[in-house]
Amino acid sequence: MIDLPVLTKRDIRKLTPDELKTFMVEHGEKPFRAKQVSEWLWKNTASSFEEMNNISLATRQLLDQYFTINGVKVQNQQLSNDGTIKSAFRLYDGNIVEGVLIPHDTRMTACISSQVGCSLTCKFCATGYMDRKRNLDAAEIYDQVVRIREQCEAQYGTPLTNIVYMGMGEPLLNYANVVESVRRITAPDGLNMAPRRITISTAGIAKMIKKLADDDVKANLALSLHAPNDAKRNEIMPINEANSLASLKEALKYYHQATGRKVTYEYIVFESFNDTLQDAEELYQISKWIPCKVNLIEYNPIENASYVNTADDKLTAFHKYLADRGVQTNIRRSRGKDIDAACGQLAVKEKSEVA
Repeated sequence: MIDLPVLTKRDIRKLTPDELKTFMVEHGEKPFRAKQVSEWLWKNTASSFEEMNNISLATRQLLDQYFTINGVKVQNQQLSNDGTIKSAFRLYDGNIVEGVLIPHDTRMTACISSQVGCSLTCKFCATGYMDRKRNLDAAEIYDQVVRIREQCEAQYGTPLTNIVYMGMGEPLLNYANVVESVRRITAPDGLNMAPRRITISTAGIAKMIKKLADDDVKANLALSLHAPNDAKRNEIMPINEANSLASLKEALKYYHQATGRKVTYEYIVFESFNDTLQDAEELYQISKWIPCKVNLIEYNPIENASYVNTADDKLTAFHKYLADRGVQTNIRRSRGKDIDAACGQLAVKEKSEVA
């Protein structure tokens, strides 16, 4: 018996348009077939070659011989009492990430992940207590949006309107794949969503914020601030030791000058940590760096941390302090707490199949 080499199929969605066209021509196909296949993959979100019913059987068999589609599947989903849906998404290699559909009166938002786990170890975040296993590729990020869009239409009979990169992982540490996923999501031959409806959230990596500006990435930017000075931020977000508020100030000014866009500051208000009027004054000073808005976020306790959400009267006073000084400020109430789907609670409890 002769041992034949095992042909490892490449995920076809990793090919560039030119690579796909070259493959088609080299195998005796017309160049326009590449565009047809691409539309099936991205616009029609096909999960198999069999679905491509305007392409000949012989061509579909050729594709299947050389390629695969490493689609993302919903392993489990939970429906919260408030209508939030949390999904455990199984990846082709057995790893699992989580994503959330957040319904609201005026919008339907998909909160998606960019990494399996996270390396930043923020002390208040459940994902931060997980190991980072790998980055998601652009198609895996894209697929989360597709799956959540399907849930939105099935559960609520309405389209998905917004996307936030606020799930598991740090998006700017998976820069190339995140940016490519945004390009695909906003492309006319993709999901054709408006860039103003997409927000990339970062814990604060100054040089990558500048790169977003240089590359003119078509999405909004949010900074997970959560503390108004370096001492407090160092305590809860170790990333701040290499990305101080001074360096973030410089990066954000660079970003605004290049793009003209506002930035959103995300600020979880913790009891007896960052909830005083002095903290509010320091946050007010930060708000003067560039045009911005501030989201004050209700904290959602996790097993590994002892932080507690601030009292309502303190939150109200904090909000009033900023609003009275002209800062556009919103209070974000948590959604999906009963299924661990709220901000900071994503931590995979489903069993992975990765050895």
